[in-house]
Amino acid sequence: MSSRIVWPRRSWLRQVAQFVRRLRRDDSGLALIEFAFSLPIFTGLGMYGIEMSNLAMINMEMSQAALNLADNASRLGQTGSSATSVSIQESDVNTTFAGLALQTNRAALLTKGRVILSSLERNSSGGQWIHWQRCIGTYNASSRYGTEDTGKTGTTFPGMGPAGKELQAPANAAVMFVELTYNYKGLFGNMFTENKQLYHRAAHLIRDDRVLNGGLVNDVSSTNQKLCSKFTSS
Repeated sequence: MSSRIVWPRRSWLRQVAQFVRRLRRDDSGLALIEFAFSLPIFTGLGMYGIEMSNLAMINMEMSQAALNLADNASRLGQTGSSATSVSIQESDVNTTFAGLALQTNRAALLTKGRVILSSLERNSSGGQWIHWQRCIGTYNASSRYGTEDTGKTGTTFPGMGPAGKELQAPANAAVMFVELTYNYKGLFGNMFTENKQLYHRAAHLIRDDRVLNGGLVNDVSSTNQKLCSKFTSS
């Protein structure tokens, strides 16, 4: 018995060829495929834009908070038409901090940051002196220019601010100097940005006469004093 090869019918080959031609000309679903390829790119760009926008917004909010605190602290004890000088109390400072907490509640400044309010004055020798300093916030940050009583004697302390551009308090007046530090963490972790330490400073000369010699009058309990040593995070 002899075997023979059975060749496929020509019609089947033509059907295959026609199918290949139709498949090559068919562009249905092309847009969906292109979208699938581009989706991760546009999603990444969108997330990056959200992250950068949030960082810029938080940075602007912290800058404004520092400016407002310095301004509000400079107004403490305003006497209006009275010619009587006033003493600043611990409760006055607590009030300004309470306003700051409300302003920055969305950004959780009190848990993610630290604010230092310093009263820059002149000492008895005519030099610059950080007479008192109060803090709020649990983030571990300290003043870049000195702690309370820095420059109490002598004239070697140049003042507060960048080297060579230090602010100095005039005679019989005080400068309310604010340092704000905020620990920024990205919305998407470290995907687009590392944790950043935002730092802002602001200052304002007091707007009215004050009794400066006595510093802050303690009219609150010791637990309510915003001493800087009490707000350092562990």
